[in-house]
Amino acid sequence: MLSVAKIQRRNAWRYYIRGVAVGDGRRPAGQSLKDAQEMAGLPPGRWLGRGLRALGLTEGAEVSERQLELLFGEGRHPDADRIERGLLDDGVDAATARRLTVLGQPIEEIEARGQTPLLGMDFTFRPQASLVVLWALGDATVRRVIERAHERAVARALRWVEDEVAETRWASGRGRAKTPALVVAAFRHVDNRDGLPLLHEHCLILNRVQRLGADGDPVWGALDTYRLYQNVVAAGTLYTLAMTTEVCETLGLATVPREVTPGLRPVMEIAGVPEDLLNWSASRRQRIEDALEVLTDQYVKDHGHLPGERGRHGLGWWAAQETRPAKKKPKPLAQLLAWWRASAILRFGRQLIDSLLDRCRAAGAAIRARVDPAVDVALAAVDVAAVVFTVREKFSRRHVLAEARRHLLETLRGREFTRGLDDYIAHRALLRYSRRHTVTKPGREAPAADRMTYTADFPLPHRWWIAPAQGTPPRESSRYERARVASLAVQNAIRDARIRADTATAFEATTSASSAPADHRDIQGETASAPHAVDHPGRDAAPTPAQRAAAVQAHQQAAMPEEYLEGRTTDPATWLRTPKNLDRLAAFTRAADTRRRAMEDRPKPEQPADAVKPTDQQQHHANRPDQGRGAGRNQ
Repeated sequence: MLSVAKIQRRNAWRYYIRGVAVGDGRRPAGQSLKDAQEMAGLPPGRWLGRGLRALGLTEGAEVSERQLELLFGEGRHPDADRIERGLLDDGVDAATARRLTVLGQPIEEIEARGQTPLLGMDFTFRPQASLVVLWALGDATVRRVIERAHERAVARALRWVEDEVAETRWASGRGRAKTPALVVAAFRHVDNRDGLPLLHEHCLILNRVQRLGADGDPVWGALDTYRLYQNVVAAGTLYTLAMTTEVCETLGLATVPREVTPGLRPVMEIAGVPEDLLNWSASRRQRIEDALEVLTDQYVKDHGHLPGERGRHGLGWWAAQETRPAKKKPKPLAQLLAWWRASAILRFGRQLIDSLLDRCRAAGAAIRARVDPAVDVALAAVDVAAVVFTVREKFSRRHVLAEARRHLLETLRGREFTRGLDDYIAHRALLRYSRRHTVTKPGREAPAADRMTYTADFPLPHRWWIAPAQGTPPRESSRYERARVASLAVQNAIRDARIRADTATAFEATTSASSAPADHRDIQGETASAPHAVDHPGRDAAPTPAQRAAAVQAHQQAAMPEEYLEGRTTDPATWLRTPKNLDRLAAFTRAADTRRRAMEDRPKPEQPADAVKPTDQQQHHANRPDQGRGAGRNQ
């Protein structure tokens, strides 16, 4: 999960130095940053990103208080003091020496225009609640595994932002260039403002990057922060997918869906962690829900109707801000770990806490035994495209890529997958099930692929109302719930087409066998017979979209290890291992459909009326492969 905040005010670095750099606590006046971090049991901040070389910094090096002040407080070189002294010794005047240490446009010039300078972005990465509980209540080995996976997932997400997202802009956006070199200061936190466990990482991304100027020399400029905002969800899903996969593979765990907010996407939590433990670590949720109820009542009084989906998100943000407690004095990590364990044992019992990892491993083993580590890429592309279209109608590649990563997390349940599979599913969804909505004007250059908008032609399901069992007022179906119904309808249609194609192919094989010599028999001594179009041995009939939607909703509400095990597209009837095999299947299906249509369009020979008896005619129809599905058309 990933959240974003701006670093705007010139004294914003003081907030991060006094609080964020020491674990959301408040550092006493006069205490050094290093002493405060050691007292809190936190590792010092470290530098990340490819842009460090231009500043003379090393990746993984410790972040000092003065460096943070110069970069995020003044927009100057982190070693500006030494550079400025050297220039003054060379006879350069003080104003010029200071100007030469500024990265890009000076803050004073931006403020003189009446604008607020944006010095950086705070990207905060945090894992799911179940991983936080395992980290807080597990032993040193479990904590080390989760922390290592967290670090690698953060690094992978930041590297993806550098490679695919980061751009610089100048001349009011008329000039743009790729800048795969960010400067990031990362700070590790272990608890929330209530003192309960919450492992997360603050990554301060400097709003300054280098590009080549007109004369070929490097020039400092600003990031296109709007692109960063646009790709926050895609980066967050990559972090969650990478971290969850590594932890599950290392510890032998698996995930299950947990419905946090009715109507919204479920959160994939670690199987075996009780719901009470998740609620114990989420101390603010009840306070936020109580405040949200008050805000919703006031909204109804002011507007005369319930808030929509966007309005509920806004009210939820206000409720979170109103219930945000003040900062606290930081405590050592060893003391926090002992207090968390004692608190959990007192509330839930020693047996549950001591056996938590074994419980999760047993639940994970049961899921891994029933879920095959394979993804049907064809159905995955359909599912991703249908969900994104129903939710947004017009979308970009970043939306499809984020949904593809969610799909892999829900389908594989923590299993390892081939790197790049999310990009392949997104590409296939855009290529086969979407169409371009962006129209290039004559005489203008076509936009880049990641700037184009797309749409699709999936049927949109009608809205419906849901009455919760807890006695709360009925609510309208969310866009995600309608998207799931649309996706299931298309997937069932594709499965149906595959069944018909298989049946047509089997009928052709039967026709060839019937024309063989009489001594050509199967093992039992009988001629081969075509399978029926519906009654496939060992395969259940495909349920209707409404049935599948009801099953998915029930699985999400239950969120038990034995539930929701098939994932979204792991139907055993459609498992294939590689994209190459899936392309072969698509070509085979098209060829089979072509042959079937040719056979159906072939004119039948005319026969006398008395040449065929009624009983023979009925027997002839009974052997037709499409009789099970086409009986309604023949009557």
